[in-house]
Amino acid sequence: MWTPGRIVGETLLCAVLGLLAAAAEVPAGLLSDAGVVRVVAVGLAAALLSLLRRVLPATVLLITATGMNEFSGLTVLVVVAAWSAGRRIDGVGKAAGTFAAAYALALGLTLLRDPLSLTMTLTFAVPLLLVMIVVPGLISRYWSQRRTLTDILREYNAQLLRERAMIAGQARMRERQRIAQDMHDSLGHHLTLISVHTGALEVDRELTGRQREAVGVLREASVAALHELREVVGLLKDGIESPGTSPTTPAVQAPGEGHATVPSRGVAGIESLVAASRTAGTAVELRHSGEPRPLPPTADHAAYRLAQEGLTNAHKHAPGAAITIELRYEPDALVVEVANGPAPETAETGRSVVSGGQGLTGIRERTRLIGGMVHAGPTADGGFRLAGVLPYASPEGCAPSRPPGDAETTFAGPTGDFREQIPAGPLGEGVPVIDGNGLPKELARAMSRKTKRSGVAIGCGIAALILLLLVVFGVVAAVFLVGETDKAMIEPKQYDAVRVGQPETAVRAKLPRGNSFLAEGLDKGAPPAPMGAACLTLMSTENGSSWSTDPVFRFCFKGGKLIEKKSFEITR
Repeated sequence: MWTPGRIVGETLLCAVLGLLAAAAEVPAGLLSDAGVVRVVAVGLAAALLSLLRRVLPATVLLITATGMNEFSGLTVLVVVAAWSAGRRIDGVGKAAGTFAAAYALALGLTLLRDPLSLTMTLTFAVPLLLVMIVVPGLISRYWSQRRTLTDILREYNAQLLRERAMIAGQARMRERQRIAQDMHDSLGHHLTLISVHTGALEVDRELTGRQREAVGVLREASVAALHELREVVGLLKDGIESPGTSPTTPAVQAPGEGHATVPSRGVAGIESLVAASRTAGTAVELRHSGEPRPLPPTADHAAYRLAQEGLTNAHKHAPGAAITIELRYEPDALVVEVANGPAPETAETGRSVVSGGQGLTGIRERTRLIGGMVHAGPTADGGFRLAGVLPYASPEGCAPSRPPGDAETTFAGPTGDFREQIPAGPLGEGVPVIDGNGLPKELARAMSRKTKRSGVAIGCGIAALILLLLVVFGVVAAVFLVGETDKAMIEPKQYDAVRVGQPETAVRAKLPRGNSFLAEGLDKGAPPAPMGAACLTLMSTENGSSWSTDPVFRFCFKGGKLIEKKSFEITR
């Protein structure tokens, strides 16, 4: 379907070509009996052919090349038709045949309609028709092929970018699987050992009640760590189960874990974090304000992680200090704040603390992805404060993640996965398209050195040949016109210098012979010549009184003398 701009453009071009064709036929049409009919018919024909040139480019070119000899109004249309045919005719052979036929028809009909000398034909008809028919077609075809190749390159580049993104996604997925496997093999083993040994130590009869309670806290912490490790491994492995496991079997399982209560990983789980810290002997206060509101799964989990990180940092850097956790339900967001006072002087502040410095960075990134913000810094009393603002609604464009415990987490649906377009292979291997196979036919042909060199050579050769022909024809035409002008044209002062009654031989010696094609047809519409006189008609070097008239000088001889000289204008 054409766009509104294309429709307007085609309509204007059709109207302009029709008006130009009709205007060019006005002089010839007024001299004929059916002048008005001819003018209207040529204008409508030009407009119709202009509309059909996109559908039937070869036919329109042949029709206009054939008819422009009889109807001069089609001269402008033939250039437009040649341009359109160069773009739309498929195949080099078909295009070359069509343009050769159009050129031959135009040149042959020109010779048949107005047979001139061979020199005149080679000088004017050949280069003029070459410029009107062949040159527009060549330029249009080159421009169209260049635009097509540019579009193909642009599409191919977009395809490469998409496939590069898919390859990077596959590499990330394989790396996540490798990390998940390492975590499963190393951390799972050590956490399982901790759980087993603390479970055995908990039932030791030599322990006091206080010690047994502390060991129980350690065992519950190891079990909770195993649960979290299982969640992280499941996320990293993108829903792909490890060998020997099933969707219902956890990847990491501690002895007796199946009977333990799995703590919540949302706002509700903050209570368990507070209880665990209190059991360890830390004074922790939990405050609530505002009316509780449901949170998206990602924000709910971020609130839990933020409270967990705040408690962890307080335990590590300010052991024994009082901790306050506050949950404030604001109108548009939940504010989670964890603040601790300065560490007591009796605490062992100089002990070694394992800290990678990544906890706060991870919390900030997790909160940023859901549209929230985090603030962390010291307080006025020497303590530390960690606060996060978590919006109730996920930001636009961010798909909510699955809550912990869902069946599976994947990056794409089970059907229509774009990653299936590329077969999986070892990391670093290229895919067929990247390696250069399977290129589009036009692009492969354009990228071939042999084809490129031959195409450039052919194009340069054709362009050089056309340029050489135009230069040669231009030089020949200039020389030929100078010679023909000397044979058929005189200046007004030469006309004034001749006197009636002078001998014919003396007058002819001063004037050109008039044997030129420029002097042909000058007697049409001229005043009657004297009876029995032989007249010589020449053109004037001056311009006529209008664009359609030419000044003419006529000399008539009889009995060896000049008996009459007359100056008048004729209509070409």
